[in-house]
Amino acid sequence: MRSIQEKMFLSGNEALARGAWEAGVGFASSYPGTPATEILESLAGYPEIISQWAVNEKVACEVAFGAAVAGKRALFSCKHVGLNVAMDPLMVSAYSGINAGFVLAVADDPGLHSSQNEQDTRQVAPYAKVPLIEPCSPQEAYDFIQTAYRISEDFDTPVLFRLTTRIAHTKETVKVGKRRPLKDRALEKNPQKYVMIPAHAYPRHILLEDKMRKLAGYSETTPLNRVILREHSLGFIVSSAAALYVREMYPQASLLILGMSYPLPLAMIRGFVKKVKKVFVVEELDHFLEEKIRAAGIAVRAKKPSFRVGELRPEHIPLIVKGKDKQEQKLPKRRPVLCPGCPHRAAFVALRALKVFVCGDIGCYTLAALPPLASLHTQLCMGASIPFLEGIQKNHSGKMVAVIGDSTFIHSGITGLISAVYNKARGVVVILDNRTTAMTGNQPNPAIGMTAQGEKTGELDLAALARACGAASVDTVNPYEIKTIETLIQRRLQEPGLSVVICRAPCRLLERLRKPSPRVNAEKCKRCGICVGIDCPALIRDEQKTIIIDSAICTGCGICVQSCPFGALEYDEKAE
Repeated sequence: MRSIQEKMFLSGNEALARGAWEAGVGFASSYPGTPATEILESLAGYPEIISQWAVNEKVACEVAFGAAVAGKRALFSCKHVGLNVAMDPLMVSAYSGINAGFVLAVADDPGLHSSQNEQDTRQVAPYAKVPLIEPCSPQEAYDFIQTAYRISEDFDTPVLFRLTTRIAHTKETVKVGKRRPLKDRALEKNPQKYVMIPAHAYPRHILLEDKMRKLAGYSETTPLNRVILREHSLGFIVSSAAALYVREMYPQASLLILGMSYPLPLAMIRGFVKKVKKVFVVEELDHFLEEKIRAAGIAVRAKKPSFRVGELRPEHIPLIVKGKDKQEQKLPKRRPVLCPGCPHRAAFVALRALKVFVCGDIGCYTLAALPPLASLHTQLCMGASIPFLEGIQKNHSGKMVAVIGDSTFIHSGITGLISAVYNKARGVVVILDNRTTAMTGNQPNPAIGMTAQGEKTGELDLAALARACGAASVDTVNPYEIKTIETLIQRRLQEPGLSVVICRAPCRLLERLRKPSPRVNAEKCKRCGICVGIDCPALIRDEQKTIIIDSAICTGCGICVQSCPFGALEYDEKAE
């Protein structure tokens, strides 16, 4: 029995990191992505763990798997769409198996709080043929991650560990213990296990199928899956956050809580259904559990298809029990906006003036798609902006611009740039270099020269890299100068080849520098609202169309001053 040493107030991400530390994890790698970012950030605070930001999730997964093969317990963490990037190493590592324990912690985002889709990572487990563990609270995240490493090593398999936004970010008091130091396992040369040529992969697949059968047996007896029998008239089969919501709304109902939701404990489920008169499967997003339970010939009730979209909430549970459709909650809308003084703003004001087609990417700058900036026209996934430019430009005669952030360019934009140059695409690639990975909380990246654990390292030269990729020209400009950006992009669009323009200035949340706010000259102001069109929250237009500058949040960046054609926004010459 583990001796409890203390209690800590932790989020699910922090609890997972604490549990991994106690489990003897020695290596962790990730790429920032909400709602999973804090896992690696928390792990970086433990000196016993080598914690690294990788350039993308594929690399992070491969590096972590390499550490596990070397004999050190390792953790890879990412958000759900990040797992897409890491699918190649995941699929093959399931065949090869591990040496020391290897866990992939993935945080889904039901409700799209900070994502472009609601994909359900549970579907990956049967596809990749790996066990799936789902905690329903921070305490379980702490407890279950330690069990995950034992499963990984006992069954020679990677383990998929799924959180959701609510579990990742909810906080509770967690009972914790001490770290258990582990001796690293020996690194062995074993090509039959780790070199997946066809001759080796075929017998590994046979072993993998046998392994899944054994894991199915384990799921029937593991404490991760537990039955709570109360009233026999109503019961629920649940996992993840749904377990908390059902317990809140139906405290007297019987529960089968699945902490290990793949492979499913079908015998346990059959036994539970026999003891309870009416059983509902309640789950968030896809009908993952429902489909597999019904495919096994077990009669259960489930939610309406309308509940497959959006985040599950406690008030939804009675609707599911009554067989009703989801009722969309209407909340006041608040439009997101770039921060006051954001170095990205001027670039989009310039692009709007140029009336070009702009292919966008993942980052804060995606907000430029919204009015009044309305100067970004596509956004698919990390690194897609430059390939989009290439594809559209080859089939359209208009002027094309791709916009991508510095961290995203390093993540997956480099290969797109090489491809576009190689295939003779024309246009301009704008790299918005704000010296950080801003959208996920200002994590460092290779262009900064700082590691996840605060150590100085080499600084990637984006301009030199763009030249090495074959860009026709590379310019670095001050992103606060609208006319300079506009004139430069316009000139480069007239030239052959693909050009790169780097707009470089630190994120205002990274360097909180403030200059004096401009003032409104009432005699010159036409109340036309052109300045408000730069979409700065420090600029307000009242009912009389009078322009007001909120000096409490204004950073004095000067973009509004440049945008006014009448010179009505000006700096006080006496201001320091």
